[in-house]
Amino acid sequence: MAKRWGMTVPLGGIPLSDHAEVFKTLVDAGFTDAWTSEVAGADAFTPLTLAAAWAPTLRLGTAIAPVYTRGPGLLAMTAAALADTAPGRFQLGIGASSPVVVGDWNSVPFTKPVARSRDMLGFLRPALAGEMVDQEFETFSVRRFRLERPPATPPAVLLAALRPGMLRLAAAEADGVIMNWLAATDVPATLAETKGAADDFDVVARIFVCPTADTAYARNVGRRMITSYLNVPAYAEFQKWLGRGPALEGMWSAWAAGDRKGALAAIPDQVVDDLIVHGSPADCRAKVQAYADHGIRVPVQALIATPEWDAGRTADKLALVAALGPS
Repeated sequence: MAKRWGMTVPLGGIPLSDHAEVFKTLVDAGFTDAWTSEVAGADAFTPLTLAAAWAPTLRLGTAIAPVYTRGPGLLAMTAAALADTAPGRFQLGIGASSPVVVGDWNSVPFTKPVARSRDMLGFLRPALAGEMVDQEFETFSVRRFRLERPPATPPAVLLAALRPGMLRLAAAEADGVIMNWLAATDVPATLAETKGAADDFDVVARIFVCPTADTAYARNVGRRMITSYLNVPAYAEFQKWLGRGPALEGMWSAWAAGDRKGALAAIPDQVVDDLIVHGSPADCRAKVQAYADHGIRVPVQALIATPEWDAGRTADKLALVAALGPS
């Protein structure tokens, strides 16, 4: 079993104000980590702040905080405050995010994502260590910034990466890498691009988990997610690099032609099964463990709601979460 085992929070259908019981369930079930995403639901930091107070043994991480939607100083302050709240337990995961999140929803130009990510890494490392930063970066400038409350234990900074350029950047300049939308069998080829990273380089994967024995339902929801994500250019190129180009070409062609139903129908079952973990809780645990067996140090589950989940009481949801844990 992986030494660390993560769950994405907050859980759907449970108010943040009721997550004290969620965090207790995670700990009791053997989860070591709580991780957040930041798309259009909760922000990446508020749930972790609650977890820091309500579950003082959990490790915490963002997967990811976009490098565009906060200015450098604000991102450093936010990360420093959480690192001060949970000393030694917080990891800051950053990444480029997507043109939709950055441009369409936050009105920030999505330009030079690799350079912006590199520049943010270059700023955050000294800033979180309490150093003054006065530097002209390629994508932004910072004038005489110093944290008033630098954390006693600066957080590790991880970089979300898909293809070789970002993977090599993570290996060279970050403390770890965060990946998603890959199968367990894709992990070795992906990690081959991080050769030369330090021995303590963290490897985190966000894994979509649909805990249901209804294979048809899991594949249907998986197809909808695939059309939503894998038509984004960066994710499309990632899948081509992994070798799924021929299998997904029909989906991309139909999508480009405006044929949404055709795009869904063109996705092979095998692609869904590769990228979306589904089955009974025991099946899901075994499939998540396969990621660890292939080199993921921190497999982080991201639950996909099922009809049973939506209809269940909070106690039912927590029982399912417990069944997905390693204990």
